[in-house]
Amino acid sequence: MKYALIGCGRISPNHIEAAKNNHLEFVAMCDIVPEVMQEKSDRFGLEAVHKYTDYKELLEKEKPELVAIATESGKHAAIALDCIAAGCNVIIEKPIALSIADADAIIEAGKKLGVVVCANHQNRFNKSVQYMRKALEAGRFGRLSHGAAHVRWNRGKGYYDQAPWRGTWAQDGGCLMNQCIHNIDLLRWFMGDEVEEVIAYTDQLEHPYLEAEDLGMALVKFSNGSYGLIEGTTNVYPRNLEETLYIFGEKGTAKAAGTSDNIIEEWRFADELDDPDEVKKRFSENPPNIYGFGHTPLYADVIDAIVKGRAPLVDAEAGKRALELVLAIYKSAAEHRPVKLPLESCSTMDFVGRFDK
Repeated sequence: MKYALIGCGRISPNHIEAAKNNHLEFVAMCDIVPEVMQEKSDRFGLEAVHKYTDYKELLEKEKPELVAIATESGKHAAIALDCIAAGCNVIIEKPIALSIADADAIIEAGKKLGVVVCANHQNRFNKSVQYMRKALEAGRFGRLSHGAAHVRWNRGKGYYDQAPWRGTWAQDGGCLMNQCIHNIDLLRWFMGDEVEEVIAYTDQLEHPYLEAEDLGMALVKFSNGSYGLIEGTTNVYPRNLEETLYIFGEKGTAKAAGTSDNIIEEWRFADELDDPDEVKKRFSENPPNIYGFGHTPLYADVIDAIVKGRAPLVDAEAGKRALELVLAIYKSAAEHRPVKLPLESCSTMDFVGRFDK
């Protein structure tokens, strides 16, 4: 299967390794900064891969079957729509877009042209998360009470200086949209997907050089009667502390922890079907960075979806749901009121000037 990568920045090594691990025919890569692209080519032995600075030229000349989009967030939607129009299946790095309108356009285009569209929420493929999900689908939690998603990380000025688009409303958003959206996706996925209402606060406390938030807290009311707590920040001193997901039910409690939900720390179920210590041992990993090991199985799922003509585990609708919840949090915080879902329309650009001093 002919594969191309558009965007060779911070997350691109995970995509390159996933493509290699899944034995894709890596035909082309693209970045508007040739030096960045060449560094990845040298590091991963991609000398034979064709290099482009214009992705439209890549699409026209190479005609890839699968494209991964790993550019700045604000460009995801336009590139994805061009790839879909060219008949390509796509993996879109999170977030799938920065507006409800763009997410809807991607969903509609994918359906119309019959291509697979995947939102790159790779933490769904963590061994810990997969085992928790299996317990959920088996009904082991019983009626869900509430869940909690915490992302307690650190991002300093050096991180934002590396890429000026970070922390801007036009190309990114703040900590909730960039760093926390993976865990927000997991919380919504586990708690039944359908959200009734959100009430939230966001603030910018330690990053005055950004446009968007560095702290967000929200209470979510799910349509099935359960609740969710979201806490996201890039202000934790002096380095990343944890990313945790708690799921509480009438018959079960589970906690995925570590830097990105890779470790099972709590496993308590009334049915006692498995030994908690054994579960913690078997379904925990220690990845080298916050991105974990999820890209390779996500790619495998997308390839299988293309071959079998089915939807991927994390489809475009899932990408929209994660985006929608972040935008609802932004809207609630900005307007100082509860916000009902679904959102008819909303964009990060609606919040320009939110933290201007």
